[in-house]
Amino acid sequence: MKKFVNRVDDVLTEALRGFGAAHRDLVAVKFDPTYVTRAKPTKVGKVALISGGGSGHEPLHAGFVGTGMLDAACPGAVFTSPTPDQMAAAAQAVNSGAGVLFVVKNYEGDVMNFEMATELLDFPHATVKTNDDVAVENSTYTTGRRGVAGTVIVEKIVGAAAEENRPLAALRELGDRVNGRTRSMGVALSSCTVPAAGKPTFELAGDEIEMGVGIHGEPGRRRVKHKPADDIAGEMMTAITGDLGAKAGSEVLLLVNGYGGTPAMELYLMFDAAKRVLDGKGLKITRSLVGNYCTSLEMAGCSLTVTALDAETTRLWDAPVHTAALRW
Repeated sequence: MKKFVNRVDDVLTEALRGFGAAHRDLVAVKFDPTYVTRAKPTKVGKVALISGGGSGHEPLHAGFVGTGMLDAACPGAVFTSPTPDQMAAAAQAVNSGAGVLFVVKNYEGDVMNFEMATELLDFPHATVKTNDDVAVENSTYTTGRRGVAGTVIVEKIVGAAAEENRPLAALRELGDRVNGRTRSMGVALSSCTVPAAGKPTFELAGDEIEMGVGIHGEPGRRRVKHKPADDIAGEMMTAITGDLGAKAGSEVLLLVNGYGGTPAMELYLMFDAAKRVLDGKGLKITRSLVGNYCTSLEMAGCSLTVTALDAETTRLWDAPVHTAALRW
């Protein structure tokens, strides 16, 4: 294993120290327990938005802490859920009187620990659970579909609405609605290596790919021979659009998300391939995003995400955002 590591046990602490120092104008990093907040306090009367999950998916979630998105993020160890005390401490730190909305990816450890954290809170709170992955119905770490890159879209749109001082119940309804209109699927060209394990999470032959892989390297739909990008994108987009059920003429957002080890050139090639599929189905791409937003360490591969938009969600997507990883 060749990685930029001093001691494996110190990887997360040192990475978070570096993240906090590099973006000290945007975030503050706390330890014991570990969580990340905005550098400036949440404004009074605003619902605070909190997410979190295992590390190794950067910039998800800490990279999205800032104006227009999250108020706090709770990073666990690599591919490991954060603990309830982290989540409760983050919630206490950013609650400004209007309550807290948790955005939780549908993994059993995350869901269980966030639920335990809410039992420690004495102020209003609610949860949006993301489950946008259409690849498999149940997976290694889930009951039901996995929450993957579509979580970024939920956090952005709901984060913009929270800046408008919308109440907690309205934000939860919006988050559920955006999640319900979002579908994703991924493909792996290679595995990733968790530092503590020191070896690849799974093995792929030189001519194999994993269709429908999870962001922790969980098995997908099937392992197949490598094939042209058009064929890969076609299979993924057929699964996504078939499940989404958006009618011809609908406006959509297309996110091509890298897993950490795929060059930008290939991600844009996949955007071109996915766009041609959507064009053929009469779906109009009116918003787009390409890059590494929900990664899996250094895995080569990508995911495709489609969100059906309306006037409100388009406006909220376009609203200003200023975080370490996303800003306009």
